[in-house]
Parts: sequence; structure tokens; C-alpha cells
Amino acid sequence: MAVVYYSKTGNTKKVAELIAQGANLIETIEVKCMSIEEVDNEFLTEAKTVIFGSPTISGTFSWQIKQWLDTMRTVKFGGKLGAVFATANYVGGGAEVAELAMIGELLVKGMLVYSSGVADGQPFIHYGPVCIQDGDEGQKERARIFGERIAKKTVELFN
Repeated sequence: MAVVYYSKTGNTKKVAELIAQGANLIETIEVKCMSIEEVDNEFLTEAKTVIFGSPTISGTFSWQIKQWLDTMRTVKFGGKLGAVFATANYVGGGAEVAELAMIGELLVKGMLVYSSGVADGQPFIHYGPVCIQDGDEGQKERARIFGERIAKKTVELFN
């Protein structure tokens, strides 16, 4: 599994690491976090699952992630499991729009999109976790749970 993110202030990176912590609870999963500025193309090519994260900027995901997704040519994402998460500086809206817009990008790339939704019960994670700044304890725990759920689905689909 790869967790790929753009982090403007460091908050999105912190949440990516929390998601990786949750994924690492599944014994057979190897997970690596990487900024779009330092992508390990070999690992990303081999990854069965890619989780994308972005800060919410002006009510949507960052142009940096958009540009990276639009210009990434060395890795084919079709057939991989995809998921998303977002961060925001304050409660005010936009994070759901950011996640839905990223989900649209993943669908266009031919990815299988999964969030766990309500299937695994509380906490419900409809599109992906959202953390305000780097998250309070509840938000941090949801990020870890999300990582674990995506890792379980990865094993279910690809092992």
C-alpha cells in the first residue's frame, strides 16, 4: 500500500502517517508514505492500493495533487484499489468536495474506489477521513481505523 499526499503545512503528512499506522496493524501489508515531491515510483508501481491525501484549499483539493495526477505517466493506476483523505485548517466546509473531486480523478484512472462507508460500522467514513489541522484525538483515531480498513480490503481483494 502507498499513501501519497501533498502537504502544505505538514498536517496532511501527519495524517498520512496515522493512516499508515492503521494499515500496519494488518500483518501482511507493507505500507509506505510518500509526498508527491518524493515519490518512489517502483514501490508505487508494485502497490495494490494507493491512498491519496490533500489539504483542502479554496473548497477543493490542492492544485499540486491535481497536476501530479494529470502528469504522472510512469505509474498506471488502473485496477488498483484507491482511497482518499483530506485535511483542513478549520471547520468551514470544502473537505467533502475535495474528497469527492479526488475520487472522481481515481475513477477516471480506472481505480477501484473504497472508503469502508458504513459497512464496518462506527466510525462511519463516508468518502474518507477528514482532519482539522492534524486532527483531534477522535479524528486521529478515525484516520488509523481508515488505514486498517483499507488494508483489510487490500488483503481481501488481492491475496
